[in-house]
Amino acid sequence: MKGSANEADGHCRARQGLVGKQLVVDLAGQVGVETHILVRRKPARVPAGVIVHEAAAADWPIEVAAIKPVVAISCLGTTMRTAGSKAAFRAVDFDLVTGFASAAKAAGAQHMIAVSSVGASDKASNFYLKTKGEAESAMAQMGFGRIDFLRPGLLTGGERPESRPGESVAIMLAPLTDLLMVGGLSRYRSIPALAVAQAIAHLALAGGQGKHIHENDAIRALAG
Repeated sequence: MKGSANEADGHCRARQGLVGKQLVVDLAGQVGVETHILVRRKPARVPAGVIVHEAAAADWPIEVAAIKPVVAISCLGTTMRTAGSKAAFRAVDFDLVTGFASAAKAAGAQHMIAVSSVGASDKASNFYLKTKGEAESAMAQMGFGRIDFLRPGLLTGGERPESRPGESVAIMLAPLTDLLMVGGLSRYRSIPALAVAQAIAHLALAGGQGKHIHENDAIRALAG
């Protein structure tokens, strides 16, 4: 099976990010899986056997067409603080994400997997969640045989490519705040980035059809 993953970080920004970095390691260890990663800047460390495609975002459709992925995975995303404006945020979390998905579909991919966010909805009043939801809706209409959206809560663990004071405080308090999130609120609990990566690696080999949404409990179950 041939897979292609795009990484820009955030939930995964312009470097190999928190989920993407761990996902590539998982995929590299899968027998019979040919793993390609599409990045704007080459990571410092890449597992043996992983094929890196370094290109400007404008050239991604050409790269994807050459790869001809069977499964396409997007860990692309940024934050409002990093982007600096709503327009810059949308350029990554909607334009780049859906552009990659569209290129993958045109290249023959039948299965799309994308990291989104808990609370994502195209009807949300929050700009961040609305953008995530609109990206999901756009990808769902592209005609993939199977499409999986992962909606994790706050990501913990791993080495972050940059300092985010607010996020660091939230992670530090997560063991306490998670205890307060019971019942339907459990989807907002923190979750290890490693678990998200492991769930994606599992889904990449899942087969099947349809649209599937995975929140915290489902992600943990998939991670095993």
